[in-house]
Amino acid sequence: MDINASGLLTEMQSLQGEMRTSSPQVQAGGLHEDFSALLGKAINNVNGLQKSTDDLRTRFELGDEAVSLEQVMLAAQKSGIAFEATVQVRNKVVDAYKTIMNMPV
Repeated sequence: MDINASGLLTEMQSLQGEMRTSSPQVQAGGLHEDFSALLGKAINNVNGLQKSTDDLRTRFELGDEAVSLEQVMLAAQKSGIAFEATVQVRNKVVDAYKTIMNMPV
């Protein structure tokens, strides 16, 4: 799952670079920086959840008595839901960006 999160991060960074070159007035405001920081935190949070799930899964598979199947399944569901929510936010941001870029000046 880490590959999907890093691919998502790469795509969002390319959109950010595209936005910087096409609209410098958006870049000048503090809102852009706040949104970027918030988005970065969200992606890092999803990545952390996925790594935690992978760690729990590995420990369970190796027979660690401290890790139950329920813990592994709950962690997997949490990371899956967080990833899906991040993808949905990304899709909405991309749609909004496309709409703004297609507006007549």
